[in-house]
Amino acid sequence: MSERSSAPGSLALVEALVNTLDIETGADSLDTVEGRARLEISEAELERARELRESLRTVLLAHAGHPPHRRVTPLDELLARAPLLVSVDARDGSATLAPADDGPLLSRVAAAVAEALVAGTWTRLKACEAATCHWAFYDRSPAGRGRWCSMQVCGARAKMRRYRAKQT
Repeated sequence: MSERSSAPGSLALVEALVNTLDIETGADSLDTVEGRARLEISEAELERARELRESLRTVLLAHAGHPPHRRVTPLDELLARAPLLVSVDARDGSATLAPADDGPLLSRVAAAVAEALVAGTWTRLKACEAATCHWAFYDRSPAGRGRWCSMQVCGARAKMRRYRAKQT
């Protein structure tokens, strides 16, 4: 969908999870062994991963100022189930927040969200406003007002629809 570079740091995991579903074609890479392997999830985690993906997509739509595309489990309810640990390096005193268990996707996503909150980058991860897309993208625009995953595809389509609507 997008020609943009991936999100920075651990937000790349969140972006990758949301982008496992191509809404326009219905293709879900979580249906494949390779797709699950890329995110290090088991088949047993599949339904929870999909639930998490759609909750994340709803929040990313909100970051872009769009209403939810459908009713989902609120993200805060899901993330509340993910234990995180604060680890402090004795040598330099730096602290990091990490999943209590490296395996579950939910814990890794919770750590990524927490890291992005601290870094101030969380609200820059958005979902494309195009109803047939909703692809996750990291908004690198100076004003933080990006609306589409791609100006060449989704942005151009939206602008053409507006132009045609004015002509009629």
